[in-house]
Amino acid sequence: MKLTTWNVNGLRAALRKGFLGYLEQIDPDVLLLQEVRAFPDQLPAEISSPTGWHVVWNPAVRPGYSGTAIWSKQPFEVRGTSLSARWPDDEGRLIEATVAGLEVVCVYLPSGSSSPERQQVKDVWLKRFRRWSDRRRSGAPLVFGGDINVAHTEKDIFHAKSNEQTSGFLPHEREWFGKLLKSGWHDLVREHHGDCHGPYSWWSNRGRARELDRGWRIDYLLCNAAARPHFRAATIHREAALDVSDHAPVTVELDWPCRAAAPASAAGV
Repeated sequence: MKLTTWNVNGLRAALRKGFLGYLEQIDPDVLLLQEVRAFPDQLPAEISSPTGWHVVWNPAVRPGYSGTAIWSKQPFEVRGTSLSARWPDDEGRLIEATVAGLEVVCVYLPSGSSSPERQQVKDVWLKRFRRWSDRRRSGAPLVFGGDINVAHTEKDIFHAKSNEQTSGFLPHEREWFGKLLKSGWHDLVREHHGDCHGPYSWWSNRGRARELDRGWRIDYLLCNAAARPHFRAATIHREAALDVSDHAPVTVELDWPCRAAAPASAAGV
């Protein structure tokens, strides 16, 4: 099974920039999308209900903002669209599903870069997501992926020193990510590529950052201990970021059979 996560920075814009061509090249079995920024009825019919795919959308209440989706070539069961019934989410930041017996979660954590108020929202999300992850850590095989908006170490950001007080690389955010890994979650891209700089998944539009590959690694696919033995390879598709989005698609490959699962609950959430 091939799983790809991609923050498309607005799906309608991504479609104009070649999204479908890169999707065909990457050819994932499961696609996790973040920052869709559209309601399904605002998308072309061939995208809102694409041929050959089972799709669920979780748009934000606010038009043109945030939103997630899962596309799968296999039927799937939607398990939830929030971290908890106690924590409703009107920004469309999470979808939890079962695909071919594997638990798959698409998540888009908030950015705190726009204001101190949004950093507070992000910090609340980090605490709640940690509680959610603790409940899933020792359960059935699970992979979660998405734009986490945290670069973990100095190897995950090109300009580390100058960004020590920047949201996404704040000390408490990095500590949060480290504790997540120490609790038993596996950062599959890092485990595949080893102790190197990058590979980055997001680049600023300023200063030729994409051209020069001076970016951040903030898009992840992580798995729990039950899923880890099935992991085979990881790839960041930087060339797609040069054309379509400021984020690159990130892919992992698992030796997990793509068998049919429960009937899809994929009419849109």
